[in-house]
Amino acid sequence: MLSGENISYAIGHKQLLEEVSVAFPPGKLNLIIGPNGAGKSTLINVLCNQLRPQQGAVFYDQKNSAQISVGELARKRAVLSQNIELAFPLTVAEVVMMGRYPHFSGQPTDKDQAAVAAAMHFFDVWDMAGRNYMTLSGGEKQRTHFARVVAQIWYPIPGSCRYLVLDEPLTFLDVYYQFDFMHKIKELLRQPDLVVAGVVHDLNLAAKFADQLVLLHQGKILASGDKETVLTAENIKTAYSMEPVIRKEQGELHLFF
Repeated sequence: MLSGENISYAIGHKQLLEEVSVAFPPGKLNLIIGPNGAGKSTLINVLCNQLRPQQGAVFYDQKNSAQISVGELARKRAVLSQNIELAFPLTVAEVVMMGRYPHFSGQPTDKDQAAVAAAMHFFDVWDMAGRNYMTLSGGEKQRTHFARVVAQIWYPIPGSCRYLVLDEPLTFLDVYYQFDFMHKIKELLRQPDLVVAGVVHDLNLAAKFADQLVLLHQGKILASGDKETVLTAENIKTAYSMEPVIRKEQGELHLFF
């Protein structure tokens, strides 16, 4: 379980998060939605320990993240941030191997090599293994980083969950790879020890794939729960200043603006 209790964070007089509490269980796709400026990325950065909350606390396996060492956290929590650029001409395989850095010193072991190969095959970047990362398209770079973060937490950890935190992972991807990525994350979530929390902008993708949603508005939680509870016309109008038409077909919600 990944949870945050009464999280507040401000920059100067601007309150970015105000007493936000969330709980993300393993085995489910937990997505955070909301308009620009709602606090989504700030919440993600607090949850993954890149920002320290000014009030409240974050817990991994019921342990306060402030009491977990950087190394320990890196061995069980992988983060895909919005910034995916690298300044060095590494190969795709070398970029993916970066995900295994917390697990070895010196040279990677056979276990690390196996994790990298498996993650690259899973995200269909194996054929690009020897290519210069800097020559890739935006979508190819994004898929390479998918493999990197999943390689980081490829193996189960006795007595602990594994955590995958995603900040707008669908940037740079065309429609095919957006759906492909979401289906792959759902496939990974068949592993009951995996916790996934991420930010997405597309409400219809959230409606199709999420098991649990958190809707942020002006730094506070406007609604949380299953998609039928969160994706109501009233909630969307409040958050986005747009009134959708919502239809349910074959068990799926579809939003039209």
